[in-house]
Amino acid sequence: MRNVLSFIWEILKIVIIALAIVIPIRYFIFQPFLVKGQSMEPNFEDGNYLIVDEISYRMGNPQRGEIIVFKYPQNPSQRYIKRIIGLPGDTVEIKNGKVYISGKILDESSYLPKNNFTPDFGFQGITLKENEYFVLGDNRLHSSDSRIWGVVPRENIIGRVFLKAWPIIYFDKIETPVYKF
Repeated sequence: MRNVLSFIWEILKIVIIALAIVIPIRYFIFQPFLVKGQSMEPNFEDGNYLIVDEISYRMGNPQRGEIIVFKYPQNPSQRYIKRIIGLPGDTVEIKNGKVYISGKILDESSYLPKNNFTPDFGFQGITLKENEYFVLGDNRLHSSDSRIWGVVPRENIIGRVFLKAWPIIYFDKIETPVYKF
């Protein structure tokens, strides 16, 4: 009987230690996210399992080109994934299917297909205020994003996509593009 109780106590200690390590990491540092829909194709597809870095934005600000997960401004219980295009202070416009940041064309050739066309969906342009971000899906023809429902407030941003974890054949660290203006 003593051996059984000793064994159970050892297992219980392992479980407690594991939970003490895993729970803070899961809730304060990294979070899983499952892609639903086509708005980020061709870079992310429906069913991709991603790891979101929640700690980077506690120490720094979101950057142009980063892919973020955020609370949808019109329904904070929903989570969206999009790419940051406009930063606070930027003027974002869409003309003839191209995105302009403060009057300069945004070169998105490193992550979008050649001859990509970004419809404006009636978007008239905007100058972003402090703590406002303009986001677009990579699948510009099939994305509900800032062109339609407006900017993402800083407090809605959960974190940046850090890893594509599933399917395993696509396992990869997500890099932020470098823009030339």
